Amino acid sequence: MSLLIKSGEIVTADSRYVADIFCEGETITRIDRSITPPPGCEVVDARGKFVFPGFIDPHVHIYLPFMGTFSKDTYVTGSQAALVGGTTTLIEMCCPARKDDALASFDLWMSQAVGKSACDFSFHMGVTKFDATTEAQLREIVRRGISSFKIFLAYKGAFGIDDTELYQTLKLAKELGVVVTAHCENETLVAERCKELLAAGKTDPAQHHESRPPAVEAEGVHHLMTFAELTGAATYIVHLSCKEALDQAIAARQRGVRVGIETLIQYLTLDKTYAEKPNFEGAKYVMSPPLRDARNQAVLWHGLRDGLINTVATDHAPFDFEKQKPMGRDDFTKIPNGIPSLEERVNLLYTHGVARGRIDLHTFVNVASTAVAKQFDLFPRKGAIQPGADADLVVFDPNYRGVISAKTQHMNVDYSAFEGWPLEGRASVVTVRGQVAARDGKFTGTLGRGQFLQRKPSHF
Repeated sequence: MSLLIKSGEIVTADSRYVADIFCEGETITRIDRSITPPPGCEVVDARGKFVFPGFIDPHVHIYLPFMGTFSKDTYVTGSQAALVGGTTTLIEMCCPARKDDALASFDLWMSQAVGKSACDFSFHMGVTKFDATTEAQLREIVRRGISSFKIFLAYKGAFGIDDTELYQTLKLAKELGVVVTAHCENETLVAERCKELLAAGKTDPAQHHESRPPAVEAEGVHHLMTFAELTGAATYIVHLSCKEALDQAIAARQRGVRVGIETLIQYLTLDKTYAEKPNFEGAKYVMSPPLRDARNQAVLWHGLRDGLINTVATDHAPFDFEKQKPMGRDDFTKIPNGIPSLEERVNLLYTHGVARGRIDLHTFVNVASTAVAKQFDLFPRKGAIQPGADADLVVFDPNYRGVISAKTQHMNVDYSAFEGWPLEGRASVVTVRGQVAARDGKFTGTLGRGQFLQRKPSHF
């Protein structure tokens, strides 16, 4: 069946115009000023609305064993939440523990998504050790269509790698043309500061920030940049939260280090006072790196506007407030980390970015879609509105007014970090490869239709 998006204002990373978009099968086949729909064609009236390329979240956790529990979403709930919020492609972090086999872990993560997801998906392959078997397995995983690794310079003894493993991973990535995404916090500083805080009886959620202040993140970025400079590998810093870390990344970029920078919608809209809420309420807002002092928000918005920061993600990791976050009621180091926001990223970025004049529409599309597609070998199949591209489209209503609530969200978690926040605009109609998958806050797609996106490395 064909699909016609009629009379919308098409906005991409570099253009803006009113036209019709005709889709046949799963791709865009024609864009013209006025297209007459053929018999049987589904027509979406987009007059008065924007039409964006489908948004891509480059950093999510759907299946995640973590800190003795599991994240709440599955690809059934997570993909529905993504689509309702305008996100049509997910890139999940495949995160085996150090003791786990890499290839078996990749197969496990894949099995969680195939036949369940309603949106398209790919993975960053976690490298949590580098031993005699790792290299051959990583080569095989790349051959199967993965073009990015994920490493942790934090979580000592769980996901974290040592410096020898870091060097070996970056060398292999350089050879294969794979980009290495990295969680940058100095694991030794975090471990020692946690011990000191707990020994002093400081156990509440607010202490999470004190265990890993900005200097700890900045040192992690500096550390990664040194290794990247010496190996020549392409890198990508996930969830950058503060000026100190950004300064280190930009200094490295000016030296010629290849580094992409991601921030999160949480850092742009929330600050560390939320994690300081009394009666353990702050546990809802514990994540790593932690929410920062509000002064960092202007720095991050300016970084997006000026092109210093490339992408906006969520690091979506949903854990229930009632039953899972209390694992750390008497010890902040045991609070499962994560602020669920997969469903709200696009709407919040528009409301607090575009509608507030902090970024323009082209930057909005770029950092949440096009730049992600280019960074992770999906462009122009994704992140573009042009003939031949997948018909992933978001008809966006800038006149919508609503309020965020856990009662109406599709994410399988018992709270919203943005409860009661007003929205100015939302996705009205969302399509995945030519099929309408969400309409006015309701999922209308097909579970299991989502495809695994094979990616070929290009970062040589």
